[in-house]
Amino acid sequence: MLELKRISKDAVPAALQKAERYRLINQPWAAESICLDALAVEPDNQEVLVTLLLAITDQFAARGAEGVAQAQKLLPRLRDAYRRAYYAGIICERRAKAQLDHGGPGSSAVAYHSLREAMDFYEEAEGKRPPGDDEALLRWNTCLRLLRALPQHPAATEERAEPVFGE
Repeated sequence: MLELKRISKDAVPAALQKAERYRLINQPWAAESICLDALAVEPDNQEVLVTLLLAITDQFAARGAEGVAQAQKLLPRLRDAYRRAYYAGIICERRAKAQLDHGGPGSSAVAYHSLREAMDFYEEAEGKRPPGDDEALLRWNTCLRLLRALPQHPAATEERAEPVFGE
C-alpha cells in the first residue's frame, strides 16, 4: 500500500506559498492537497487553515453541500473570533455564488438567504475587527450588490423560497 510522504516543518512556509499560487491559477484541488500536507506537520497553523478553507470554498460548485460541510468544520480551528466570523461569512457568500452559478428553479431565493446569512456573519466580524481592517465591510457591500442584482430581487419580501413541487 502506498503512503503519503511527510514534509518537514521547515518546508511549511514554502508549501503555503505554493498553495496560494495554485489557488491563483485556479487549481484549488492542488492547493488543498498541499495544505493537508502542511497541516499534517503543523495542525494549528492558522494561515494554512485559512488557505485550506479558501481552497475548499473555491470548489463549492463541484462539491456542493459536502464542500460546505468540510469548510465549516475548519472554522472552530481558527483561534481568532474575528476570523471565525469573517470566514463563516466567506463560506456563506461562496455557497450563494455557487447556487447562483448552478441556477435552476428557486436558486435566486436560496442564494438570497445564503447572502443574508453571510452579511450577518460579516456584521459580527465588523464588531470584532482589528483597527484598519475593513475586509468584513467590503464583503458585506459585495453581498448587498449581489442581492440587488438577483432576478426577482427577494429582498422586498424577505420570504423563504417556495418548494418547486407541491407537497
